[in-house]
Amino acid sequence: MAAVHALLYPIGYPLAALLIAAALPVQALLLVITAPFDRNRAVAGRFLRIVAVLITACFPPWRLRVAGRWPAGGPFVVVANHQSILDILLLSHMPREMKWVAKRSLFEIPWIGWLLRMSGDIPVLRGDAESGGAALVKARAYLDRGMNVMIFPEGTRSKTADLLPFKSGAFRLAIEAGVPVLPVPVFGTARGMPKGGPWVNPCRAVARILEPVPTAGMRADDANRLRDQVRARIAAVLPELARETGAG
Repeated sequence: MAAVHALLYPIGYPLAALLIAAALPVQALLLVITAPFDRNRAVAGRFLRIVAVLITACFPPWRLRVAGRWPAGGPFVVVANHQSILDILLLSHMPREMKWVAKRSLFEIPWIGWLLRMSGDIPVLRGDAESGGAALVKARAYLDRGMNVMIFPEGTRSKTADLLPFKSGAFRLAIEAGVPVLPVPVFGTARGMPKGGPWVNPCRAVARILEPVPTAGMRADDANRLRDQVRARIAAVLPELARETGAG
């Protein structure tokens, strides 16, 4: 099996690169065609998520799965723990379009950054209050137009499977917009693409869609309580996901 993996992964890299190269002109064409009636860039965004799913297929030793059903209602502020850059590819398997709040450095990578911008995703500069505020304003506009927003509340990738502290911005956003929070715990991705480089390894990873947490009746000063409630729900599920992926 190790020999098969050794053969598959070198092939996967050029296939993934070809997909990314081919995706840019197609997405640009889709954006031009749909821009007059698609303020949320839902078509261009959904196309990029499909490309991400196809990239995962370039690496067969990855076994990625999304469990649970997308709930009725919405839009949602979707929050997930963050173990690896592979989280983005795994969560692209989710059945609804979401606009991602992601670190600005990703948007500065040639080709990949252009794809993210055409999708309408939202760049944010870590540690910069002005950038963070602008990102939340853009996210709120999407929510007001019925589009889901995806945020990693840890703010960075964890080097271990342990949860980092959650920042409160996603939860203030949900309360101010009057939308539920949709928790999605993730486990196993750190093994598939460890932090610190683009190299990939075999892994089994799963994301599970939990029940949404309502924000009706909450005020801004409830954000920390909501944050802690959602974090506790995600933390409670991670040991089960570890067992499902063979790590527990």
